Amino acid sequence: MTPLIKIRDLHFYRGNKAIFDGIDIDIYRGKVTAIMGPSGTGKTTLLKLIGGQLKPHRGTIEVDGQDVNKLNRSSLYALRKRMGMLFQSGALLTDISVFDNVAFPLREHTRLPASMIRDLVLMKLQAVGLRNARHLMPSELSGGMARRVALARAMALDPMMIMYDEPFTGQDPISMGTLVNLIRRVNDAMGLTSIVVSHDVAETARIADDIYLLSGGKVIEQGTTEQLKKSGSPWVEQFLQGLPDGPVPFHYPGTSFEADLMAGEESQ
Repeated sequence: MTPLIKIRDLHFYRGNKAIFDGIDIDIYRGKVTAIMGPSGTGKTTLLKLIGGQLKPHRGTIEVDGQDVNKLNRSSLYALRKRMGMLFQSGALLTDISVFDNVAFPLREHTRLPASMIRDLVLMKLQAVGLRNARHLMPSELSGGMARRVALARAMALDPMMIMYDEPFTGQDPISMGTLVNLIRRVNDAMGLTSIVVSHDVAETARIADDIYLLSGGKVIEQGTTEQLKKSGSPWVEQFLQGLPDGPVPFHYPGTSFEADLMAGEESQ
């Protein structure tokens, strides 16, 4: 099976720090693929690289057979129209209603008549359970409702894939459970490909077909939830069980505590 997204030998740096140091990732059509790892491992950066917002220092990213970094501006914009994005904050436009937020990409990128846009918006809001909230303003929504509106907007142009940037952050258990089920249900019902960037282990593992664990610029482990549980890797064990210390140390690296004490005040 040919992957929808094929990443090979990806290198990306910020200053002298290697965010990605030669990673390979395959994301297959129709699957929910989770990109997981501790904070600061470049999960959101990876989404920006896939979308062409950032360019790698080395390596290739192919989306539906197209090398993202070799596309001209018009071709890149055309590809982006086929990518939905749910931002960590939801990123709703605060001065327009729920209906107009979902209608926005349709009005910007199509010439559909207003009656058809209305029907499409109602369909997308119905899919996330918020059709009757279409007249509300973003300030009137709960955090969970705002994420669901953002998901409806991400689906507006019927994309081939949706990227989710930390969709569960700051959600109460009910909202989180709703979002988890929605991501899986929408992916299967619409025949999408979903990339979920998250560090919420239990919620993400429930719906992911494939999981990539990143740390230190490398892919530490890859597989299904069950395969990762059986991997025997101390890094995977630390991450899945939320252990405070292990291959990812609790203490920031440097001199020992004893050495600092012995050095006295002049070493501050």
